[in-house]
Amino acid sequence: MDALGLLRIRVKRGINLSVRDTATSDPYVVVTCGELRVKTKAVKDSCNPEWDDELTIYIKHLDVPIILCVYDKDTFTGDDSMGDAQIDIKPYVECLKMGLQDLPDNTKVDRVQPSQENCLANESCVVWNKGKMTQDMTLRLRNAECGEVEIQIEWIDVLGCKGLHRPTSLSM
Repeated sequence: MDALGLLRIRVKRGINLSVRDTATSDPYVVVTCGELRVKTKAVKDSCNPEWDDELTIYIKHLDVPIILCVYDKDTFTGDDSMGDAQIDIKPYVECLKMGLQDLPDNTKVDRVQPSQENCLANESCVVWNKGKMTQDMTLRLRNAECGEVEIQIEWIDVLGCKGLHRPTSLSM
């Protein structure tokens, strides 16, 4: 496989999503990376859905954008867009490349601040916990009146993949 590895995206919940039906929406999330497209289940009649779905995508190149889109499921017409956000994994990947191990649980490895270059709604921390590194994010949706989506990302190394080329220690 010519991928670097897999990225697990846990889509937790939506917050104050736009109304697209009469008084509410039936939202679901689609994540795309290049040609790859994965989606969550739709949650009926909610502008504050709890998805708690895990989506896994393979990463071939770190510069290919990962786009999260929220849609309102419609039965008789096309699904309506409820906004989108880009998932920026570069700060997370830089932390992985440090090759850190055996840290105390809940160690904050990095803090990422919201900026014009990302879709973060608030500070996001890369955390070492139980032998793995994760990053929780609250993404502010673009191209919508309102709405945020909470996710968590986690890298999965896969045998036969290129990997992230972590630095190796030199022995004397």
